[in-house]
Amino acid sequence: MDMIVSDAILASIRRTIATAADGIDALAGCLEGDAALRSSFVDAVELVASRHGRVVVAGIGKSGHIGRKIAATLASTGTSAYFVHPTEASHGDLGMITAQDLLILLSWSGETVELGNMLTYARRFNVPVISVTSNPDSIIARNSTVAIVLPKVSEACPHGLAPTTSAMLQLAVGDALAIALLERRGFSAQDFKTFHPGGKLGSQLLLAHELAHSGEAVPLLPIGSPMSEALIQMSSKGFGVVGVVGGDGDLVGVITDGDLRRHMSENLLLLTVETVMSHTPRVITGGMLASAAMEMMQSQKITVLFLIDDLRRPLGILHVHDLLRAGVA
Repeated sequence: MDMIVSDAILASIRRTIATAADGIDALAGCLEGDAALRSSFVDAVELVASRHGRVVVAGIGKSGHIGRKIAATLASTGTSAYFVHPTEASHGDLGMITAQDLLILLSWSGETVELGNMLTYARRFNVPVISVTSNPDSIIARNSTVAIVLPKVSEACPHGLAPTTSAMLQLAVGDALAIALLERRGFSAQDFKTFHPGGKLGSQLLLAHELAHSGEAVPLLPIGSPMSEALIQMSSKGFGVVGVVGGDGDLVGVITDGDLRRHMSENLLLLTVETVMSHTPRVITGGMLASAAMEMMQSQKITVLFLIDDLRRPLGILHVHDLLRAGVA
């Protein structure tokens, strides 16, 4: 490729990214300096949280595409939401909106004609409306329960026509609302997993106990057991380790291949497990994320973790191969 052309492309990309960054900076600055904007964000979150129905998101053009993403993000983070196309709404889909629902209308100008019927319907049936616009004096903003008015920013498009920076600000507002609602509700990683059971994200949200071996599969011996039994356990259970439990059933130690090498002698089989074991076994709880267990194994350069309860009683054992098979990496 010609160097001049290449430089022109990179210059264009840099301008677009810089313009986008300036837009986000402008929004962040307004949030700090504009009390009305701060209040509208808080009011919007409280309004959504107080409703018993669903959030209906709508917009036209690029605002519509952003609206679909906002609805998807809300739905995946514990706020029931869906997107309705304004044109389809005018041809029957208004019937999908109930009096218990809430509308989020996206329109940079605030004068989008296609949203008019949805706004009229909302006023008729007392459905609250949150608008996201840059024009506080627009029809949509003036007829909203809460109007989130964004700063006017320059589009990355050199003609100022293609929605670029403005669409990104709408997206940022949607993400901000979704995460604020997530945190307000105490939406947990386990809740998140309920809505994301598949793919890479699903595997990252698995819990340790879901992949661990339990019951007879766990290699355990009581204190006082001879090392001859420990070797049998280590070999037959296939984990290369054996846990040692005390009189209360708590895990007091673990014997690994490394421990065997350190105590290797002709008298090894005559020793008892407590003389060979490591007294500080690495353990986790069953509620730990599998991805966190993987990180722990990698950072400590180990391949096996015992799962324990609040009384340090062993509940299971997790091997790195279990994590890899489940796609946790």
